[in-house]
Amino acid sequence: MDYKITGYEPAQLFHFFEEISAIPRGSGNEKGISDFLVAFAKERGLDVYQDEVYNVIIRKPASAGAENAPAVMLQGHIDMVCDKLGSVEHDFTTDGIDLVVKDGVLTANGTTLGADNGIAVALMLTVLDDDSIVHPALECVFTTDEETGLVGAETLDKSQINARTMINLDSEEEGVATVSCAGGVVVTYTCPIVREHKTGSTLTLDISGLLGGHSGSDINLERGNGNLIMARIIDRLMVAGEPAIVSFNGGTKDNAINRECKAVLVYADHAAAEAAAQIAKGIIADVTAELEVFDPGFTCTVEIADDEVEAMDQKSALALIRALRLAPNGVIRRNVATDGSVEVSSNIGVVATSDDQVKIMLSPRSSITSLQNEFKDRLQTLADVLGFDVKFEFEYPGWSYAEHSPVRDVFVESYRELFGSELRIESIHAGLECGLFAEALHGLDAIAVGPTLSDVHTPDESMELASAERFYELLIDVLKRLAA
Repeated sequence: MDYKITGYEPAQLFHFFEEISAIPRGSGNEKGISDFLVAFAKERGLDVYQDEVYNVIIRKPASAGAENAPAVMLQGHIDMVCDKLGSVEHDFTTDGIDLVVKDGVLTANGTTLGADNGIAVALMLTVLDDDSIVHPALECVFTTDEETGLVGAETLDKSQINARTMINLDSEEEGVATVSCAGGVVVTYTCPIVREHKTGSTLTLDISGLLGGHSGSDINLERGNGNLIMARIIDRLMVAGEPAIVSFNGGTKDNAINRECKAVLVYADHAAAEAAAQIAKGIIADVTAELEVFDPGFTCTVEIADDEVEAMDQKSALALIRALRLAPNGVIRRNVATDGSVEVSSNIGVVATSDDQVKIMLSPRSSITSLQNEFKDRLQTLADVLGFDVKFEFEYPGWSYAEHSPVRDVFVESYRELFGSELRIESIHAGLECGLFAEALHGLDAIAVGPTLSDVHTPDESMELASAERFYELLIDVLKRLAA
């Protein structure tokens, strides 16, 4: 293929990234990339394991002289968050990612890039492909369905893994090593809708331009959530004139802060719709001012048209708006005793209305198990009060900080000697697969690292190519030290 990324080393690292970017690999659609990895291993005579959910483990023997060193697991996930701008035509089930290189930064053309966690896949393939690298025995673990709740890592038969040193490659800031993370769960509220035929004037509200972001690592940035802003506008309109809601749809992923939301209301006549439009514009002006610092791109268009529609009855509409106005969103609790880091949060990522049902998806997280359980109890109570059914799915554990970590010590020493500065050690509020592996593999010593990625889970996702170069240098040096 003709490669777009040129002038960076090792060239094979970026070639592999382009090759996997051509393969659709949204969560739940990983067979193609999984089969690609199996073929890669077989072509090179490497031992490979593939399970029924398309997790893959590729094993490579230690380099000469390193046969007695303990085995090392490299790990990352092969799925990606599929999100795009509303104006972009792209089918994530069939289309590869259209990569864009500009000024040393890699992005995609109006879609998520998939560097989270495609760069991990490319890094592992490069290490497996290069026989000149000094390393211990390697177990490269490629997991599926991470973005919907770490499903592949939970399903994987951990007895296939011998290594007790783990390097997770799903961190997003060069110069930072992650050593603990939050646990999480996917919460889905559903409620039936009763519809009524209405004739009148529709009022369409269309929110766009929000920054969005990762519901864990970006939840503390006070960015606007399109679903909540829309609910705020409609709540005010319902107080002022009791419109009927035709539709309310925003977001595609529970773990992405919602960027866009569209709702259609219906009024008895044009005059009532016009009066509501003026109220809505006043709220939009307030929100614009409130988000000026945190989310300056926010816009909301307002349009009126005459139409006949099937609208929700008042009970269904009230249930939807009350749930969105009352469900917790954003930072819930911080660790004020130490660094003020987020301990508990929630994100209302998806609201979707169909002919007969409304669905709301939330992504609560906590680094403390008891607080996560208490928060789930709150969400259950809210569902009971408002008449929603609720499901708690895809729950995964947090990953606790280890006082003693040899692999952490090696990374700190290597980073200092290579780059002349100190590696920053931190905990994150996002979820990582390390917790699932640590829970299953007694004595596992783990660390999460990676090059600099920005705006993951959004169409603005990017990767600094020079950062990927430097990170590869660090990884190879660490493997050499672990082989000694």
